[in-house]
Amino acid sequence: MTGIHRLLATWLTVFILLSAGCGSQQAGPAVNSQVYTIADATGDYGFPSPFAHYSRGPGYIRMSMIFDTLVWKDANGYVPALAAKWEYLPNENAYLFNLNESATWHDGTKITADDVVFTFNYLEKHPYQATDTSMIQTVTAINSNTVKISLSRQHAPFLDQIAGTVPILPKHIWQNVDDPLQFQQKEALIGSGPYKLVDYNKEQGSYLYEANDGYYQGKPKCKQLKFIKMTTEMSVAALKQQQVDIAQIPPELVDSLKQAGLEILTMPHDWVAKLVFNHQKEPFSNVEFRQALAYAIDRQALITTTLRGQALSGSPGILPSDSEWYNPAIAEAYRYSPDTAGKLLTKLGYTKAGTYWEKNGQPLEVELLVGPNAGNAGTVGERQGEFIKNQLEQFGIKINLRTLESKTLDSRVKEWKFDLVLNGHGGLGGDPDFLTNIITGKSFNSARYFSNSNLNTLLAKQAATLDKAARNQILCEVQTAFAKDLPALPLYYPNWYYAHTKKADVYFTKQGVGSGVPIPLNKMSFVK
Repeated sequence: MTGIHRLLATWLTVFILLSAGCGSQQAGPAVNSQVYTIADATGDYGFPSPFAHYSRGPGYIRMSMIFDTLVWKDANGYVPALAAKWEYLPNENAYLFNLNESATWHDGTKITADDVVFTFNYLEKHPYQATDTSMIQTVTAINSNTVKISLSRQHAPFLDQIAGTVPILPKHIWQNVDDPLQFQQKEALIGSGPYKLVDYNKEQGSYLYEANDGYYQGKPKCKQLKFIKMTTEMSVAALKQQQVDIAQIPPELVDSLKQAGLEILTMPHDWVAKLVFNHQKEPFSNVEFRQALAYAIDRQALITTTLRGQALSGSPGILPSDSEWYNPAIAEAYRYSPDTAGKLLTKLGYTKAGTYWEKNGQPLEVELLVGPNAGNAGTVGERQGEFIKNQLEQFGIKINLRTLESKTLDSRVKEWKFDLVLNGHGGLGGDPDFLTNIITGKSFNSARYFSNSNLNTLLAKQAATLDKAARNQILCEVQTAFAKDLPALPLYYPNWYYAHTKKADVYFTKQGVGSGVPIPLNKMSFVK
């Protein structure tokens, strides 16, 4: 696409452009204090417009540099964004937002309440992939700088998942766009954020941003941001040479990079690796069959063998044990027990006379799909797939292991074209209503499980409960109900580490970027 999709000629060009950061000049090759370079093992996360970016967290991060929300978060909690201030009106169950009067779009047009009203009206026809706005009843412009959003029901995570996640669109550009996914002209990237995109290379997985010097919250400290695709091994070497400024690193290299003068960030356990069951077809539609598989997998041995112990064991209620919302009552659920797994299969009519369990003369055989382990340390892939294959086959289930490219894998999951899948996602540190998104949501990260009416009722109830203690009790019930039905089995929460050059004040955002992205690349790090 003209202007936006110009290709970077070669990797040599990328390395010529590499630089060290936005702080003071330091010794080392290729240092440029005006540029901040981010290394990423995956690379491409889609065209960074609100509707075309890939729905995983890194895609949201890339889009968020360009588009602002009504409110935002930093390391400590909510901060102003397009809304300079806001308040909840309990008698009306409405939020009042007063916009920053200095805010403009990248083309210089002033941002008004009409843009906010337009955005939420537009989302009624074209829902935003990262959140649910169905509880919004009306959005009204009180005047050019004031917006009232009235809700049809109480919604505890409104600030986090809607006001702090939904990118506001310029009405004068999007009002005639009928297909937002296909709208990928340069005008689609006119936002209000601190950066503008000047180059996107899908094949190389690279993004180049330049500062929006007229940004209403202050001129960005970094003239350019660059996202480049780079293997973990290359990233480590480039960090030591100050050719990149931040990258995720393997746990075993934490000490050596500290000694090299880099700062280490330890991520909260906000990412989960899961074994996903296709509960839409037999035998996985049977809850006792799913439970049998859970008992047949030693989650702690999986961590010890494939991750060198660098993870927390998965809780069948989804939330990790160090979450403030965790239900400790299910801590011992599905502790490794091949005997219990065998009893459940026997109850379901399976017998084991030879190597494999059988039913009606047919051996129990299933396909397990995994992605490659070429990405960041701690993600779920071939190594974990091989471990689970070996363990389930020792138990007596024949496993056909198949590796797919990650986006193909996500597509197969969304289309229900699988038996078992190893998959993972972040968001666990966001508002706990993310449980709704990953239990009954529509994305490939969701179990899309609607069979338990009590679970559905509990999910709706916790979202409408504003009192934290009462909400916590309901969320404990949600975890218990999910663990019993087990439409997916959380395996582990990896220990993730990032090393950076200290040239920008990067940090983990409280409750994650947007609706919970656990990546230390908050745009405010490059502004304030």
